[in-house]
Amino acid sequence: MEYIIKGDSLPVLICKLEKDEYLKTESGAMIWMSPNIKMETIAGNVNKMLGRIMTGEAAFLNKFTAKEDGEEIAFGSCFPGSIMAVEIDEEHPIIIQKRGFLAGTSGVNLSIFINKKIGSGLFGGEGFIMQKVSGKGLAFVEIDGTSCTYDLKEGEKIVVNTGHLALVSHTCSLDIQMVKGVKNVLFGGEGLFLATVTGPGKVILQTMPIPSLADSLYPYLPKVEEKGE
Repeated sequence: MEYIIKGDSLPVLICKLEKDEYLKTESGAMIWMSPNIKMETIAGNVNKMLGRIMTGEAAFLNKFTAKEDGEEIAFGSCFPGSIMAVEIDEEHPIIIQKRGFLAGTSGVNLSIFINKKIGSGLFGGEGFIMQKVSGKGLAFVEIDGTSCTYDLKEGEKIVVNTGHLALVSHTCSLDIQMVKGVKNVLFGGEGLFLATVTGPGKVILQTMPIPSLADSLYPYLPKVEEKGE
């Protein structure tokens, strides 16, 4: 398979497939394709479906298979940001934000990832019921806004506002802690929880997750007045 990513803030992923090659993608991601590409909707087992629903994804994936060599298909980002190609193998799975998976080659698998500390999954906010991308192949991941990459050494830490963690190596550990201090909680404006990521491994942060943008725009949206009876 050959691919190219075009565009800046609203990128498109264009893939050229050989005969019988296929891609698994999120529902609604396809923009255009050659006529000799077959589309199938796939679900997998019940556990995978439930896991996908918990991570905010659709219960089903779409599978696009080329009937001839050189067939082309394109997928678009659903939010201003970037599309990142990541090589996956059995020893190097990755953990990504929910709704972060755009597409993957045939050997790429998706599953739910919840931090072993149950509080992280339940109270960590956006991004801490996440997705694990494993198997072997190429995965395409959506980043919201601009991305910043850190390579953490053994024991090195970074504290992240929840929701801004786009991708992390499986070798990193995640912990969630509540913001300390009553004034910080009530007036700090940083939410109730912060994530601490400990290396070794790669961490990719994003500057504008969708919920943050929604919160920023909400005060400027027209309000619907309730009509009395």
